[in-house]
Amino acid sequence: MNDSKNRLFVLGGLVVCLAIVLGTALWLKLGPYPQLAARESDRADGLKQYGAVPDFALTERNGDAVTLAQLRGKIWIADFIYTSCTDTCPLQTGMMARLQEEYAGKPNLQLVSVTVDPERDTPQTLSVYAAKHSADAKRWFFLTGQRDRIINLIHDGFHLSVAALPGVSEPSGMIAHSPRFVLIDKDGQIRGYYDSRELEAFIRLKNDVETLLKG
Repeated sequence: MNDSKNRLFVLGGLVVCLAIVLGTALWLKLGPYPQLAARESDRADGLKQYGAVPDFALTERNGDAVTLAQLRGKIWIADFIYTSCTDTCPLQTGMMARLQEEYAGKPNLQLVSVTVDPERDTPQTLSVYAAKHSADAKRWFFLTGQRDRIINLIHDGFHLSVAALPGVSEPSGMIAHSPRFVLIDKDGQIRGYYDSRELEAFIRLKNDVETLLKG
């Protein structure tokens, strides 16, 4: 009798833990990005501003360092992925590939994909992944680096969520992360967030890109 109660107690605990894990994943991936104090722009483009991207230094797939200073003067779109992801990452990367094709004649637009799994996504791994998606090395960066730097950049710089789900063993661990694109202007100011799962958001992203390109 006691054994049955113990089994039920353990089972109940596992159910609660699973609910917490799934709830965390749902919040990270489906919840809206933090409600930043977006202010109306005082610029002619009319787009909102969500603050500046802080300085960073990450490693591109060819081994070169990429910093915020190198992106100044360009309009860029950032997203956050990892190469073993089977959830939203293939969709995000496919949409980035589409943007690369559509804006092939716009050298002032840069695409930047940052891995949330830097331990496995080495420059070599990112090179293979980038080649698979025909990513132009000059127009579409794939960045990796130290985990704490990446996490801090995503949380504090881009104001998005990312976390390794607890209790999932390596190397097949799922990493909950935001599926949003972020639009940054020539001055390093965040100008918009766009959910990759929503067609309307993707259309809005392209419209906002066109607005900034005209500025």
